[in-house]
Amino acid sequence: MLLKYFYDQKLAHASYMVGCQRANEAVVVDPGRDIEQYLEMAEREGVRVVAVAETHIHADYVSGARELADRVGAKLYLSDEGPDEWKYLYADQYDHEFVHDGDSFMIGKIRFEVMHTPGHTPESISFVVTDQGGGADEPMGIFTGDFVFVGSIGRPDLLEEAAKIEGTAEPGARDLFRSAERFKAMPDYLQVWPAHGAGSACGKGLGAIPSSTVGYEKRFNPALQFTDEDEFVKYILADQPEAPKYFAVMKRVNKEGPAILGAGHHHQMLDEGKLLDAVSTGTVLDLRPSSEFAAKHVPGTINIPLGMLAGWAGWLVDYDRPVSLICDSSQLEEAARVLHKIGIETITGGFETESVLSSGMATESYTSQTPKELAGLIDEGDVKLIDVRSDAEWNEGHIEQAEHRFLGRLPDQLGGLQQDEPVVVQCRSGARSAIAVSVLQAAGYRLAINMTGGYLAWSAAGLPTSKVSRPVAAV
Repeated sequence: MLLKYFYDQKLAHASYMVGCQRANEAVVVDPGRDIEQYLEMAEREGVRVVAVAETHIHADYVSGARELADRVGAKLYLSDEGPDEWKYLYADQYDHEFVHDGDSFMIGKIRFEVMHTPGHTPESISFVVTDQGGGADEPMGIFTGDFVFVGSIGRPDLLEEAAKIEGTAEPGARDLFRSAERFKAMPDYLQVWPAHGAGSACGKGLGAIPSSTVGYEKRFNPALQFTDEDEFVKYILADQPEAPKYFAVMKRVNKEGPAILGAGHHHQMLDEGKLLDAVSTGTVLDLRPSSEFAAKHVPGTINIPLGMLAGWAGWLVDYDRPVSLICDSSQLEEAARVLHKIGIETITGGFETESVLSSGMATESYTSQTPKELAGLIDEGDVKLIDVRSDAEWNEGHIEQAEHRFLGRLPDQLGGLQQDEPVVVQCRSGARSAIAVSVLQAAGYRLAINMTGGYLAWSAAGLPTSKVSRPVAAV
């Protein structure tokens, strides 16, 4: 048996290739959209990708299942559990098998048994793996998808929080409790291979270790310590991370079938003469470091440094409008791959950074000031202070005069701000607030200021903070 682990750091997404070297066949479990990595690994190991197994309809990235089916004819093993509204709609175009609890299929001499594990989503399944080619008659591990993570368990509120399907969070939590009880009844020695690691919004408190065992998770996973269903429900629905807006888009895309990118898919650099039109008709993302953007940028553009693109583009980009990038030509394909992974399909191309800066179109800038420089203005009410951190960070401590407007929802939460008044933006360190300043300026709020060092610098300077929760600003 061959087992290969793939990890997308930007999306905290884990996928796997399981191969039977006797049969020269392999299956990819929960593939990402960038399928070249699987095909290259298969060629290197001397196996063919003959199948894809998906644990559920993913919400946080575009699945590569359809791309693999289209490119190499991989058979799709997809869940047929759950309600009618959460069925795969594109499967009939390809060789596929809809599976249910207790079903099994073979990849060479490797047996995959389907285990229905609802809660994170109604159709969620896990795959219990037995290497019969090695003489085993008992399983060695389980692919849990977004059901059980290392140190955590999949959140049951995404359908309600992201897809806006009302009344699904608590029933999902109760389903998850029953799935967890079933998991805890499995042998301690089973290896656990989840679909996400630390940083994913599909659960809270995910560990950074790639794999675990059933026994270890039973002992140390906080979500698996509950024996009372009501207490579990209360725990699992509390303090979950914000569900990115694009999660609702991903559910639809992965259900209906993402667009086929095809081999050799690439993007082109554009003439800077088209930039102003791109600003007026779509979204233009400037991928430079925030300090460079602050000094000089094109009005109407939004600054998301390349390393933060996966985390924030899905929140801030309008999926119904074309997207263009200001970047170096060497960055274009990597940035486009990131955007495609989160379902942004219409990428017009890139504008070369140096050409843009030398064109004279970069006429806007913003200032950054330290907490000490801003404290008096904030105290006197001469500026409006906006805190763009998460709910959890806000509740742990915040500046008394601040209004809480989470960065991901900032474009929809501009009510009460005057375009001619100075606005100071603050996060934990100054990185997210720099993005927020660009969002404000693009929306016409020209007097936005970034607080250098953010809340950490404010606290380190000995300036006053509060832990008393304040209401979120009206929208």
